[in-house]
Amino acid sequence: IMGYMLGKSEGTDELWHGHVSAVTVAPMYRRLGLAKELMADLETTSSSVYNAYFVDLFVRASNSLAISMYEKFGYVKYRRVLDYYTGDDPEDAFDMRKALPRDVTKKSVIPMDRPVRPEELEW
Repeated sequence: IMGYMLGKSEGTDELWHGHVSAVTVAPMYRRLGLAKELMADLETTSSSVYNAYFVDLFVRASNSLAISMYEKFGYVKYRRVLDYYTGDDPEDAFDMRKALPRDVTKKSVIPMDRPVRPEELEW
């Protein structure tokens, strides 16, 4: 397996969106554009099949390499989620979003002005 993506559609009304649950590319296949292709496939499906407003994902706040990659793909840091990751390595997450054509005004990607807690997440 070179890589894989797990995604879904969820939410209601203007929060109807595609969600990246996981995207992984095997080390020997990185830097070939596979992650970009996997993300583009989910974005296309979210837009053309499910008519979603945006695609989102959660990433560890310390994962600067992944954050940079997602920003290159057009994602923005929408909000910080405090203590999103728990267990042996607790950490905040960034909820990153990319607006899709249905969101003409790009309302879904206007960054929030404060962090949120996991229990405040809509879905």
